[in-house]
Amino acid sequence: MQSLGLKLLVPSVNPTMGRARWPSRKESGRSFVTVAAASSSSSSESEKPSSSSSFLSRSQTYALLKQQMAVAAKFEDYKEAARIRDNLRSFEAEEPVLHLRSLMKEAIEEERFEDAAKYRDELRVVAPHSLLKCSSDATTLGIRVQVRSVYIEGRSQPSKGQYFFAYRIRITNDSLRPVQLLRRHWIITDANGKTENIWGVGVIGEQPVIHPKTGFEYSSACPLSTPNGRMEGDFEMKHIDKVGSPTFNIAIAPFSLAILGDDTDGLA
Repeated sequence: MQSLGLKLLVPSVNPTMGRARWPSRKESGRSFVTVAAASSSSSSESEKPSSSSSFLSRSQTYALLKQQMAVAAKFEDYKEAARIRDNLRSFEAEEPVLHLRSLMKEAIEEERFEDAAKYRDELRVVAPHSLLKCSSDATTLGIRVQVRSVYIEGRSQPSKGQYFFAYRIRITNDSLRPVQLLRRHWIITDANGKTENIWGVGVIGEQPVIHPKTGFEYSSACPLSTPNGRMEGDFEMKHIDKVGSPTFNIAIAPFSLAILGDDTDGLA
């Protein structure tokens, strides 16, 4: 489990920049094995999985179905692709996390906040990790860090326990002094609670200088062995307008890595 650097997208940030766009989703290989979306009810009460493991199993099923539909479409087996599409729609309609998210969003929009709180509490029981957004936004000492993650089906192999997530980072210098990004530190946690700390020099092979009222933007990626996880960390920086300035850390707020995504689709 590690964070992988990818090609730099935009070396500076336009404050009016629109939403992030992601690569199209494709998959290789050919496998039309049917995956059951429903969980078995034959086990005894003491053998039933916890809500976290149940959510993990459903997420794996969802990823496999989406992969199989992409493979069927690629090989022009449209009848099979349509069948899997219908299975996916049924799965999405019955998936507790997606259903509760929808109900909570609707309740908030209609200002039924008591109901929204109830759905939020149910989500905490069913899938605690699902309440963490696939984006984050934090400002430290005038340096703003925005992140957005997305699941990449075309580079994932759910049947082998390989899930690939890309993330895009925008760093904006809202302070009055120029800064340089020296090092990065990531804390990556998968759905099983396994945590890995990763340190590195700069980002994507650079140690960018970010002047006041400008920014730096890049994309990178993180492979996981589970369909859900989270990332957080910090950037070590220093002011470059004064010799001998001490370094300081800029927070990267926690964000989710999730194949189910959330209701947002880009950086603000």
